[in-house]
Amino acid sequence: MEDLASCELIIEAIIENRDLKRQLYQELNRLCGPDVIIASNTSSFSVTYLASFSSQPKNFWDHFFNPVPVMALVEIVRGLETSDEAVVIAKEFVGRIGKTGIEVKDSSGFAVNRILVPMLNEAVFTLMEGIASKEDIDNGMKLGCNLPIGPLALIDMIGLDTILSVMETFYAEFGDSKYRPCPLLRQKVRAGHLGRKTGKGFYEY
Repeated sequence: MEDLASCELIIEAIIENRDLKRQLYQELNRLCGPDVIIASNTSSFSVTYLASFSSQPKNFWDHFFNPVPVMALVEIVRGLETSDEAVVIAKEFVGRIGKTGIEVKDSSGFAVNRILVPMLNEAVFTLMEGIASKEDIDNGMKLGCNLPIGPLALIDMIGLDTILSVMETFYAEFGDSKYRPCPLLRQKVRAGHLGRKTGKGFYEY
């Protein structure tokens, strides 16, 4: 951690856990100067909320897509206190590393995951209700919607626990039943079937 003291830009990419993120930012408050730019790679938490743990809330922005070496998009999220200067620096940095940035307002899930993750959750409901097999759900979405990967295979790649955490955050944040996590998703996480990283999710690896 001490190696971060002299950094001008720090990108936090730890697990989606409020307490762990809070602990990290408090440590960065101790180590870093007032001009450091901090970006959180959170998938679901509000940037304004995370910035409240930092002594540099004006410098927050966000969100690379997985897998980072492959995906071209970065969401540049403007929190309530994010400065214009931080946004300019974010855009310059994103372009320098060969990515494309889109600027979005702060909201849980931002723009892309706000649309994507409920769709993935709905694919799990479709499987749970026996409407189609996992293979037919994935093939249907690839062939019918021109997706490069089926939704259930994508959940396996991202991690079922991550998708569940994001849906729980959405449900708590918005209080809307459309963000209710599918019971099958929760059951698989409880069983330890987390996707590719454990060798078993909706598919076996």
